[in-house]
Amino acid sequence: MKFKDMIYTRPNLEEIQAKVGGILEEFKAAENFEEQEKEFLKLVEIQKELETQGNLVHIRYTVNTLDPFYEKENDFWDENTAIFASLGHGIISAVLDSPFLEDYRRVYGDHFVDTALLQKKTFDPVIMDDLNEESKWGSKYQKLMAGLQIPFEGKNYTLPEMALFLQNPNRDTRKAASDAVYTVFTEKQAELDEIYDNLVKIRHEIAKKLGYENFIQLGYDRMGRTDYGAADVERYRQGVREYLVPLAEKIFEEQRVRLGVDKLYNYDLGYEFPTGMPKPQGDAEYIVGEAAKMYKELSPETDAFFTLLQERELMDLLSKKGKAPGGYCTFIENYGVPFIFANFNGTIGDVNVLTHEFGHAFQVYSAKDLPLSSQRFPGMEAAEIHSMGMEFITWPWMENFFKEDTEKFFYSHAASAITFIPYGALVDHFQHEVYAKPEMTPEERRTTWRELEKIYNPWKDYAGCAYLENGGFWQKQGHIYEVPFYYIDYTLAQIVALQIFKRSREDREKLWEDYKAICKVGGSLPFTKILEVGHFENPFNPEVVGESVSEIEKFLKSVDASKF
Repeated sequence: MKFKDMIYTRPNLEEIQAKVGGILEEFKAAENFEEQEKEFLKLVEIQKELETQGNLVHIRYTVNTLDPFYEKENDFWDENTAIFASLGHGIISAVLDSPFLEDYRRVYGDHFVDTALLQKKTFDPVIMDDLNEESKWGSKYQKLMAGLQIPFEGKNYTLPEMALFLQNPNRDTRKAASDAVYTVFTEKQAELDEIYDNLVKIRHEIAKKLGYENFIQLGYDRMGRTDYGAADVERYRQGVREYLVPLAEKIFEEQRVRLGVDKLYNYDLGYEFPTGMPKPQGDAEYIVGEAAKMYKELSPETDAFFTLLQERELMDLLSKKGKAPGGYCTFIENYGVPFIFANFNGTIGDVNVLTHEFGHAFQVYSAKDLPLSSQRFPGMEAAEIHSMGMEFITWPWMENFFKEDTEKFFYSHAASAITFIPYGALVDHFQHEVYAKPEMTPEERRTTWRELEKIYNPWKDYAGCAYLENGGFWQKQGHIYEVPFYYIDYTLAQIVALQIFKRSREDREKLWEDYKAICKVGGSLPFTKILEVGHFENPFNPEVVGESVSEIEKFLKSVDASKF
């Protein structure tokens, strides 16, 4: 079935609640595990149906936030977030209270039970109204960002579309584009402040009601982190500050020299080469066509899978009015297929986002036969290994996309892999500060961001732009608003992806087998166990951070970027 033919039906919550209640009674009355498991699997099927319908709404709404039907349906799901959470909590509680709990460990794995314990810990009926409010404010942010129109050179552009102007060879154009973007953000700042202020206060209140000191540990527990905590992440950030920040500074200093400017301003950062940024040598249709050839040559598995994505129209790639920004991959449970969402805008990012989201999609499709929907994707930090790793695995085919710009692409991709990590660590550190002091005013939060920015991104020079000088850059980072404590996962995965880069140059065949192995385990194991399956080193050791970047640092030194 093609995506457009997949049927959405709004669930009847009263009927579902009654049905779940009846099954739970049979579940609790079961005299042995075999009887109880039959009832458990009935509950799993109900969850899969709800996830299917919820994802159809999410995809169709983000593809077109101006669609009145799906806007209304998205509101329905937001307004009933707590009911859906309550249903899941009821099922999890029944499993955890079962006299056959060890049988669930045996059949579904330790990680299933361990994450179930976290789910139970992070929900109580007393927070239902708060969850609804949190979801509503998150949707307000998403709608605000999707609706942003940036007036520039006589036309209105979306935020993703403005990225093209920030890579323009003319420095005055880049500056004007940056000014246009942050003029709009300045106009929206009060609204952005209000949304985040409410989200922080609501999350802190939820944490207090659940017995936490503040939202930090609750945030970790919500992310399903069973095998590491804030202290581990701080050790990792220490490694970033020690090894990555100095390396990133060198990369940006080389860029400044290459561009021949006295100072590298924020609007210069996206313009890496005086000869222009590498671009795909064709439009979206060309990129998809070359991707099809690439995945055909990479492996039989990737060939069959990319063909499926095309034939069933499971990708929406072009940026357009009303479409939410960003890119993502999700899984439509009852149809057994993923969906890739992106915003192509004619830049280097088009190829990167396609390979990135394909990595997610390939992973979740590889895990489609695991028994529980909660096991499709691993934790976010492990999930990003597949996506960022795929970006490096596909390097041998990049010449098909970039032609004479290929070496430039390699340098840009490698450099950005390094320079991104300190920013991701900054986003995480900022959130720890925010949720440790939820009483901070919007102004104090912006001051905190700017202070941390000078530690993690000391090369940032905002050329007097008041909005940015006062610490406003983070407000366009949707993860901070919508999925707190998620962003560090990208950087942890990037460190592992850099190990993939290193191993792909040593023993590509063995690496590919390990990559497929970590795809298949899905979410049946926690992060550190998945690293063991793939024979990767743990980045919570600061020394591993340094060792992981050694090969790509060597590659960057081998390229004479001054010729670009």
